[in-house]
Amino acid sequence: MFALSPTSTVDVNALLPAIVMLPVAALLLAFLLGGRRTQGTALLVTPFGIALAVALACAVWRSDRALVYVLGGWAPPLGVALRADGLSAVMLVTTALIIPATGFYALDLFRQPRQTPEARAPFVFWTLLLAVWAALNGVFLGWDLFNLYVALEMLTFAAVPLVCLDGRAATLVAALRYLLFALIGSALYLLGATLLYGAYGALDIGLLSERIRPEPAAWVALAAMTAGLLAKTALFPLHLWLPPAHAGAPPPASAILSALVVKGSFFLVLRLWLNLAPPQMAASAVQLLAAMGAAAILVGSVLALRQKRLKLLIAYSTVAQIGYLFLALPLAVGARPWFAAAWVGLALQAVSHAFAKGAMFLSAGLIAEALGHDRIAEFRGLGRIAAPAVLAFGLGGLSLMGLPPSGGFTAKWLLLTAAIDSGQWLWALVMVAGGLLAAGYVYRVIAPALAPADGLTPIKTPSRRRTALALALAIVAVMLGLAPPQFGTFLRIGAPDAQKALLK
Repeated sequence: MFALSPTSTVDVNALLPAIVMLPVAALLLAFLLGGRRTQGTALLVTPFGIALAVALACAVWRSDRALVYVLGGWAPPLGVALRADGLSAVMLVTTALIIPATGFYALDLFRQPRQTPEARAPFVFWTLLLAVWAALNGVFLGWDLFNLYVALEMLTFAAVPLVCLDGRAATLVAALRYLLFALIGSALYLLGATLLYGAYGALDIGLLSERIRPEPAAWVALAAMTAGLLAKTALFPLHLWLPPAHAGAPPPASAILSALVVKGSFFLVLRLWLNLAPPQMAASAVQLLAAMGAAAILVGSVLALRQKRLKLLIAYSTVAQIGYLFLALPLAVGARPWFAAAWVGLALQAVSHAFAKGAMFLSAGLIAEALGHDRIAEFRGLGRIAAPAVLAFGLGGLSLMGLPPSGGFTAKWLLLTAAIDSGQWLWALVMVAGGLLAAGYVYRVIAPALAPADGLTPIKTPSRRRTALALALAIVAVMLGLAPPQFGTFLRIGAPDAQKALLK
């Protein structure tokens, strides 16, 4: 129980199901009211979603522990539990902020025209936006492997259609490739969850962490689940679906996919190896995941440097930046003094990347709108006709490069410090190389944009509202680097057992 005043108490644990049910209820209401009211329904609930996410974060902070809600009053293994710790609370707030930002950005792109027959694309976009939001909330609060599978599937079937809203052949092919990877990943995840249930008789992560042993059944199950999640996260070399998906997707869809959707499956990788797996299993597995993350940083950055289109450059930079999340895993397993810094660095990298990448994809849409294309070779003088969009892209790139005072700088500095303190110099060198390569591909865009040019005129002046939204996300990505030390303390609330032991 959580005291709000001397005379009233509220069970704040009830916020957990409420934050999942809000977008679900809005989705059902949108279907009930019809296509012309879908947009208003989706945007109307966003302030309530932000309020619930912030209230939950405040409750976690004040209680200084993970909050748990048991659905229906039946405790696991018979019942299902929801759990909110510091990291999941921050991801919920991040989602609650980025979803409305992309929604208000999409107002002009997916508006139901008045006094004309209803268009299909607006109705589909707004309902899928709500479905993605509901699924992500379910992933970040889930504590049961099967219910996490349900949330993961909802996320997949909401995200895939966003890629091909225009119905062109190229986007349909990209969406089908994405769907193929996602379905194979789902099958592998479900196979692993079934094996764990057959071997240990539970699906609750807390119960499984007490029963699981480093034996063949556990290895096979966790390997299958992890492989499936890596396909959904687009970790190299399973990234082949991501760049084509971004190439033709609308800017708000690309922002959601890159900023949020890939974080959902990565979040489950964290749950598997830091919350569920025995330490001796995790210590071996995370080294392989880190090696894949290092390859993602280097290969993704090099491929980003070679792209001729802005959206593809940003897409390959997503492949690279995801690598940092996996590179942090070997620093966050076991009871060592540097693990608190590694955990905070990992969490801050996930959040700052979400805001930075959302800003960069939205600004890419503004640039394409102004020029009629996104060919980098023809960007000379862009800064004169679309300065705010270039600024938003540059601020997002500042965080990707890891330059102060951005959130990306703080995240990468913490991870670099943890790698050096732990003697894992190889990962430290990869982080430095990744920062230099990121500077290279961001410079490829900024340099010609700031160069003088005569005669360049915009095809269409970007909307001030949409420009402000892209700038707002970029500014948040930068301001995260100025967060007080208490923010790191908050992120460590309810952290895996190794971190909790160090913090007590």
